[in-house]
Amino acid sequence: MKTLRRQDTRIPRRPLLWLAAALLFTLPPMFGTLPSWVPLLFLIALTAKFWMQPKGYHLRSLFWKVVLVALILSLLFFSYGSLRGIEPGVSLIVMLTSVKILEAHTAREFHIMIMVAWVLCLCGFFLSQNLAIALCLLIAFTLLLVALIQFHRGSSSAFWPPVRTAGKLLAQAAPLIVLLFLFFPRFSTGFRFQIASQRGSSTGFSDHLSPGSVSSLTNSSEVAFRTEFPDGKIPTLGAMYWRGVVMWHCEGLEWNAPKNPAALPKTSQSSLRSEGVRQWITIEAHDARWMFALDWPANWPSGARLAPGDYLWSDQPIHKARRYEVTSYPEIPNNQLHSGEREPLLQLPAAISPAARALVQSWTAGKAEPRAIVEKALEFFRAQGFLYSPSPGEYGKNGLDEFLFHRRLGFCEHYAASFATLMRLAGVPARVVTGYLGGEYNEIGHFFLVRQADAHAWCEVWFPDRGWQRVDPTAVVAPDRVNLGFSSFLERRAAAGQLDNTQGVLARKLARWPIFARARLGWQTLSYAWDTRVLSFDGDEQESFFTAIGIAGRGPIFFIVGSLLVAIALLALYTGWTHLRTRACGDRIKRIYESFCRKAARLGAPRNPSEGPLDFSRRAMRLLPNDSERIRSIAEAYIALRYTPASDPMTLEQFAKAVSAFVRAS
Repeated sequence: MKTLRRQDTRIPRRPLLWLAAALLFTLPPMFGTLPSWVPLLFLIALTAKFWMQPKGYHLRSLFWKVVLVALILSLLFFSYGSLRGIEPGVSLIVMLTSVKILEAHTAREFHIMIMVAWVLCLCGFFLSQNLAIALCLLIAFTLLLVALIQFHRGSSSAFWPPVRTAGKLLAQAAPLIVLLFLFFPRFSTGFRFQIASQRGSSTGFSDHLSPGSVSSLTNSSEVAFRTEFPDGKIPTLGAMYWRGVVMWHCEGLEWNAPKNPAALPKTSQSSLRSEGVRQWITIEAHDARWMFALDWPANWPSGARLAPGDYLWSDQPIHKARRYEVTSYPEIPNNQLHSGEREPLLQLPAAISPAARALVQSWTAGKAEPRAIVEKALEFFRAQGFLYSPSPGEYGKNGLDEFLFHRRLGFCEHYAASFATLMRLAGVPARVVTGYLGGEYNEIGHFFLVRQADAHAWCEVWFPDRGWQRVDPTAVVAPDRVNLGFSSFLERRAAAGQLDNTQGVLARKLARWPIFARARLGWQTLSYAWDTRVLSFDGDEQESFFTAIGIAGRGPIFFIVGSLLVAIALLALYTGWTHLRTRACGDRIKRIYESFCRKAARLGAPRNPSEGPLDFSRRAMRLLPNDSERIRSIAEAYIALRYTPASDPMTLEQFAKAVSAFVRAS
C-alpha cells in the first residue's frame, strides 16, 4: 500500500513513548462521558502508531486522510445527531488527534501533537473535575513536559534528567499558581463547572415513586452528597432522615410529587421551640432540582426555596456539584393544616379493593383516634409476616393487594406507599417522603458521606394535637436498616445466610478491613477537600479568605494589579538568583579549565590566547601523546559545560576530578 511506505524516523522513539504515556492519562475522563467508541478508536490509533513507527510508516495519502475525517464526522453525527455542542466538539478533537497521531513523522508535527495533547488535558477537565481525573490530567501534563524536554535533549539523554527537569519547572510554577488562585479576583463560581451532561446519571429517586424505583439503587456506590455538622450537633444514625421530595398524589403503590412546587414564606425562627442543627451539604450534580436537608429544614440557601411539604427545591436544575448551608429542626414550623389542604391529603386511587377497605375498617371501628389507627397499622406490618428485601421482584396492576395480602415482601417504597394509602383510606391525612437515610461517617475528614444505596422512602401523617409526624413502617419490619444503616444491615443479613447474592456484601466487608478502610477514608477526605477547598473556592469563599487575612473591602483592580506585581517580583527574584547561580558555576568551570591550561603549558603545550578549546585540545594531544586520551575527555567535558544553558552538576564534578588528576600527575 502506497500510503504506508517510505522510511522516516525523524521523531525519536523515547520522546514518542513519553507522549504516548501522556495521552493514555488523558483517556479516563473520556470514559463515561463520551461514546465508548471515541476513546477506543483513540487507543487503537495510539497502538497502531507503535507498530508503524519502527517500520517508518505513517499516513501520507490525502485521499485516506479525507476518508478518515469523513468517517469520523459520520460517526459523530450518528452518535449525537448534530456536531454542535461541547461533547461532539471534544469527541471531534479526540478523533482528529487520532488521525494526527497516524500522520505525524516530523519534528514540527511532534510539537503539534504536544500542543493538541495539552488541549485534550483541558477538555478532560471540562468533562470531569473530580480528584482522580485531576490527578490523571496532572500526570499527563507532566509527561508532556518530559516528552518535550526529552525531544530537545536527544534520545541519548538518560531516563531521569528530563523527569527531574519537568519536576523543577512545575515546582517553579507552583508559587505563581497558588498566588493567582488565592488573590486573583473571582468573577464567577470558582472552578466547579459541568459542561458535559451527566450521561446515565441517577439521583436515587425522582418525583415519581413506584415499586423498584428505590430498590434498584441498592448496589450503587455513587455519592449523593456529603455533609458536615459545623456545630458538632450530630444526630444518631437512625435519626438522619435526609428530606428530598414530598409526594401528594396517590395511586396505591405509586405516588407523584408536584412538577413545579410553590414557595413557602420565610419562618421566624423565634417561633421554634427547639434548637436547630446546622449542616454544610455538598450535593453532587443530578440534573434535577431537589436538594436535601435533615428533617425539617426551616431556612434555605440562595437560589432555592422551601416547597409545601417543607422540602428544599432549587430554582435551577443542579448540573454541577453545589455546596450550601441549611438549618433543620426536629419540629415543623407553622405545623398547621388548613381546610383547603386536607382534601388533597385524603385523595385515594380510583379503585380500592374490598379487602383493603375491610382491613382499614377493622382499625377505625369505634371512632378510633388517628394515633391509635397508626399503631394498629404498624402492628399489622409487624405481626403478619412482612419481610424486607432489596430485591422483592415486580408487582402487577393490583400491586397494593398483592403486597398487603399475598406476597408481603417489599423494600422501603412498598411499605411507605402502602402505609400512606391505608392511612388516607382511614381518614388520616398522609404523604410520602423520599430522600436518604443515614450515611457513612468519615472519622478522618469528620463528615458524613451519603450514597445512592442509602435512598429511602417514609411517611408523614397528620395528628390534630401534634401536626405532621414522621412514621417509618420500614422500622417496624427491618429495624436494623434504620438504626444501623443499609450497609450494616446487608452484612448482618449475609452473615445470617438470608441473602442469595453476597458478592456486594463481601466487597463491603473487605473494604472495612483496617488497612483498606483507612486508605478509603483518606481518599474520601482528599476528594472532599478538593471539592470544598479548590473547586468551591468562589467569590464568597475568596471574600472570606480576604477577611481572615485583613485585606477585605478592596476593589478587584487592587487585587489584579497586586497579583501581577507580586508575580513580576517573584519572576525577577528567580531570574536574578538563576543568573547569579549560573555565573558562579561558569566562573568555577573557567577556573578549573585555566588550571588545566597552566599544567599543559608546563608540560610543553601552551595555549594561544586566540585558540579555542577544541583546536587547543587537538594540538595538545599531538604535543603530549601520552596524555592524549585524558586531554580529549577534559576538552569534551569543558565544551559540554561551557556551551550549554544549564550545567549538569554530575558532569561538572567529573570534569573537576579529571582536571585535578591531570594537574597532580607528574
